[in-house]
Amino acid sequence: MSKTETETKVIDSIQRHSLISPGDKVVVAVSGGADSVCLLHILAKWQNVSGVNLHAAHLNHQLRGAESEIDAKYAFDLAGSLGIPITVDRQDVAAHRIERDCSLEEAARELRYGFLARVATDVGANRIAVGHTRDDQVETILMHILRGTGVSGLCGLTPCLPILHVWRGVSSGTMRSDLQVIRPLLDVTREETTAYCQSQRLNPRVDSSNLSLSFFRNRLRLHLLPVLRQYNPSVDQALLRLAYIAREDSAFIEQHASGLWSGVASQGNDAIHLDRKQTANLPIALQRRLLRAAVARLIGDTRDVEVGHIEAMRDLLDKPVGKRLSLPRGLICHGEYDELVITKLPPAAAGGTRPQHPASSCPFPPLRGEFPLQVPGETVMPGWRVRASIICEQSHPLPLRGVPSTRDGIHQGRSVADLDLQSTGSELLVRVRRRGDRFQPLGMSMDKKLQDFMVDAKIPRMWRSHIPIVCSPQQIIWVVGWRIDDRVKVTEDSRAIVRLEFTRGDESSR
Repeated sequence: MSKTETETKVIDSIQRHSLISPGDKVVVAVSGGADSVCLLHILAKWQNVSGVNLHAAHLNHQLRGAESEIDAKYAFDLAGSLGIPITVDRQDVAAHRIERDCSLEEAARELRYGFLARVATDVGANRIAVGHTRDDQVETILMHILRGTGVSGLCGLTPCLPILHVWRGVSSGTMRSDLQVIRPLLDVTREETTAYCQSQRLNPRVDSSNLSLSFFRNRLRLHLLPVLRQYNPSVDQALLRLAYIAREDSAFIEQHASGLWSGVASQGNDAIHLDRKQTANLPIALQRRLLRAAVARLIGDTRDVEVGHIEAMRDLLDKPVGKRLSLPRGLICHGEYDELVITKLPPAAAGGTRPQHPASSCPFPPLRGEFPLQVPGETVMPGWRVRASIICEQSHPLPLRGVPSTRDGIHQGRSVADLDLQSTGSELLVRVRRRGDRFQPLGMSMDKKLQDFMVDAKIPRMWRSHIPIVCSPQQIIWVVGWRIDDRVKVTEDSRAIVRLEFTRGDESSR
């Protein structure tokens, strides 16, 4: 059977972008309008030779009364005539809008993609096909420009992306990890989908709400674009060309930023730590991309985090220590001496009325009380497991482990120190700091206030009361993760050595 020009465009787009592979199961969103009807009809004809399985899905938004009911029946009958199973459901979008305190468009979007994700999970699909056309692409790019976008927004709609990039829901953890949203119609205009439906005698539904000027996209499509076409009849092509250039530039920046990530960033305890000096010295384009990447790694995507938020985070790179920025979706960004920290607050804190301090960025669990160490042996305490080993023979100089790197030691959940057993004794305990604590940091000839040491070492204020302190009956012998006391260091005269290894409790159980 010969293909129409529209069918050829759609199938070429699917193959060029590898949107669907043989054996895939695809949920096709069908509203009843010309775009989605065209998409379902073309995929239904193509599935016989492509080896894919289709399942249609229609959500009644309950916004247009009897008109919505007729749309649902039309979608059901269309799928039946094509021999495609369909799931039809209804949701109260208006009520969801009130509950979420958002726009009607956003409420409809949340419920629609949540419904499609559930259907895909129920039927075992790994693709959700939606009917966005080239006209939708033009409108989306223009909307982003008017709202003030960065390079990512100029890229517009992409042919394929993970479901969590377009929808976030409380039940997202139950979805297939490979669930993708695909847009096979991005090379097809709205006029072409209408003509295709006419040629196939499909009689799609017309959504009267598409003519309502209360929606921003409708005003842009019905009023602004016609005016722009008077200034430039090829404005659609100009916007599409802009998106193409932006995608190429964005891909280059993304590749460069990905290569830098491991050198400037570390992640742990619902927080990402960016090296402040290294990040600030990078070109601004890379700073922005790294900050966006940090947000995406913490919460899965960058929705609601706009250009202004990214710029405010960049500003913290040059601000004094302690400055703090509240971001959407429960994120906090604050500057420390050497780091910019982006933290995800617990759900209870993020949803509360009073913002909480981002203590979750501290790599140390809370520690209360005193905990005698079993020497030799293993001691378990809240959040930590401590292993003490005694080495009685020193056949060669042992590496000094009293000054582990903050990034490599603490953030990896492990810290080790070798100490002279004769100087420490075996009656050791672990506690947190106390007022008036002093010790003699390794390499110094005199003792120093622990508080002053922590300030000089640029230990973040919120960490200081969490850091384990190892003590003998006489003195502090180790500020875990930073410095041992000079008087207990291993020397050539050491006959026996006690090796202390702190491992995070959650890490040691893995």
